Amino acid sequence: MSRFFTLLEAEALLPSIEAYLRRLLLLKNEHEQAHAQINVISQRIMLAGGMVPPRDQVLELKKQKEAAAKGLKETVEAIHETGCQLKDVEIGLIDFPTLYRGKEVYLCWKLGEEGIGYWHRVEDGYKGRQPIDGEFLSNHRGDERQ
Repeated sequence: MSRFFTLLEAEALLPSIEAYLRRLLLLKNEHEQAHAQINVISQRIMLAGGMVPPRDQVLELKKQKEAAAKGLKETVEAIHETGCQLKDVEIGLIDFPTLYRGKEVYLCWKLGEEGIGYWHRVEDGYKGRQPIDGEFLSNHRGDERQ
């Protein structure tokens, strides 16, 4: 079942969501670097027509890649457990479900923004972001009023 946030509830989560996003970006970078290094080693072996692979190095890189993948999975799960939705890791895009005039919409926040200043309809996505104004604030609600 979805959780619906008020603007205040969503903004109260921003410090922890921001920490999760920064962790995701770090782990994604670690995963990509280990993957790239494994590929370089594989290409070197193929270009040389075969050779004894640096087993210890490859094993260490595989461990790093697996640890990063596990951390990514756990961090994404932690974000989802808050009730918000991770939309894009690269730009740090998060949606917080809320109700506006009885319909589900999203409070929309992107890493680097000071607070939540936008919302959009489910079907409109990020490109349909609209500024939060007094009318929206007066007519949106979270779970506590259901």
